[in-house]
Amino acid sequence: MLRPDLFKYSKSALIVAAFLIVGIFSACGDGVASGGASAEILIDGSSTVFPISQAVAEEFRKERPDLQIPVGISGTGGGFKRFVTGEIDISDASRPMKESERAEAAENGIEFTELTVAYDGLSLVINKTNDFAACLTVAELKSIWEPESSVDNWNQVRAEFPDKKLRLYGPDTDSGTFDYFTLAINGREDASRSDYTASSDDNVLVQGVSGDRGGMGYFGFAYYTENSELLNVISVDGGSGCITPSVESINDGSYAPLSRPMFIYVNNFSLQRPEVRQFIEYYLNNAALLAEEVGYVGLSEADYQAQIDALE
Repeated sequence: MLRPDLFKYSKSALIVAAFLIVGIFSACGDGVASGGASAEILIDGSSTVFPISQAVAEEFRKERPDLQIPVGISGTGGGFKRFVTGEIDISDASRPMKESERAEAAENGIEFTELTVAYDGLSLVINKTNDFAACLTVAELKSIWEPESSVDNWNQVRAEFPDKKLRLYGPDTDSGTFDYFTLAINGREDASRSDYTASSDDNVLVQGVSGDRGGMGYFGFAYYTENSELLNVISVDGGSGCITPSVESINDGSYAPLSRPMFIYVNNFSLQRPEVRQFIEYYLNNAALLAEEVGYVGLSEADYQAQIDALE
């Protein structure tokens, strides 16, 4: 039998403990004000859009250090897989969302807003020692990259090219860059030879081509500009002569057919959170400057403002 005096002290201890527990939970829910866990804005998706989103996140956190904003690079397709199930707040994308992805989002009750944040010129790169493949036609690129292609030497691309082994590097099949390139060059999305070194991390592709004298690869313009000391870029002849990707040629559309818009998709439920709305407005207000800082082309001020107005 419990002694009455012990019960008296036990009851008091329980009351004190209860107050302590309430205090702990209150502190955890109070964020930065009480030193608790900070809020998160979760972003994943395109490695091409990553440099812009990462730059925006870093700058925004100077104003909101209480927030954690991790930015993943699982590829456009990988990001959408998480986005359509409500796992992340924002999905970076180097292509528009497919109908099948929209349908899956609808099935899961995910409503979203599509925003265009910049323009990119998908860039074909070669080793720094390659001084002969300065310009290739779309037809030549197709002969290299189309399904079942057996081209594995530079002299098969053009007779005057040297007898040098050609090795290929490119995004994996979850990448929006892969989708866009295969459609623009091979005429059908996802149509590509499979015997190339594939990675969702563009830095791996940079390392591959820069370390391979016969290498060629492709990725977003920002990764070329960041590594121009290690790589040469190929001009592309889409029927109007050889055009080199640059801020000017991407902006005016002359770098065809490899200029493209880049997107972020925002979960509308997440957008109701003040910190997410503030982040998106900050993103659109600063994307032009930050896009160019990381090697992309910003939209006009009017285009960004129209999207901010549409959020209302």
